Amino acid sequence: MRQALAHADGLYNFARWLVRDPVEAEDLEQETYARALGAAQQFEPGSNLKAWLFRILRNAFIDRRRRSQRETSYVEDGASDGEPTELASGELQLDQIRALVAEEVSAAVHALPEPFQTVILLDLEGMTEAEVASVLGCATGTVKSRLWRARAALRDRLAGYRP
Repeated sequence: MRQALAHADGLYNFARWLVRDPVEAEDLEQETYARALGAAQQFEPGSNLKAWLFRILRNAFIDRRRRSQRETSYVEDGASDGEPTELASGELQLDQIRALVAEEVSAAVHALPEPFQTVILLDLEGMTEAEVASVLGCATGTVKSRLWRARAALRDRLAGYRP
């Protein structure tokens, strides 16, 4: 599993983009490695370790989001105790991301539907279309289509930056 550590930076970057919080991204990355260690016997030697790890991370993120949604559904509307609202917290996190990436590009990527965001980010990590398909659990043709549509949408949104 030493080879898995070679993908730590890419996993963290993907987690950071998904959760928009550096501390939560580190937790998600650690959870990914913990899950990978627990399921190491399921990994087929010779298969794509990077895609396997990214799929674990994505699944862990989805599990957390579902758990969070269930927990927040129990909270009564308007029952605030002075803590920042989810919207205000999200805006602060978005500002942190925009500090790392050009504001316009970040906004354009965030405006994409989630499936398009995911394929763009995995593509930027240097994954092949087959690897992305493995991470997402879909056909390679689906990845190609999503990438094409996501890139077209970004070209439209960022048209003012063309030379």
